[in-house]
Amino acid sequence: NQGWRRIGSKRIFARSRWESNFARYLQWQKSQRLIKDWEHEPEVFWFLEIKRGTRSYLPDFRVTRYDGSKTYFEVKGFFDKKSLTKIKRFAKYYPNEKLIVIDKHWFARNNSKMRNIIKGWE
Repeated sequence: NQGWRRIGSKRIFARSRWESNFARYLQWQKSQRLIKDWEHEPEVFWFLEIKRGTRSYLPDFRVTRYDGSKTYFEVKGFFDKKSLTKIKRFAKYYPNEKLIVIDKHWFARNNSKMRNIIKGWE
């Protein structure tokens, strides 16, 4: 289910149906003026002290709120060892950044509701 999607005025390469649906959810939040904006894969975080292995992390989304604060979101269906390492290192090396993981539990709670209010929900 990966591929290019047009969501609002943005064109993103979604790696999964969940990722594209979460982008639709963020676009809906923007249209409702609940958030100022969202971006897909806007910024790489480097772990400069790490010499081998996982040396960077690219969160799926960055949301900007009206007060200027930013929150990063990671959409994950499952966690392999590398994914867990990236998230742990992000928390360690960037303690002032906020990261929220969107997983199967989020979709289980929200899927049927979102399907009824967001056009194009997959």
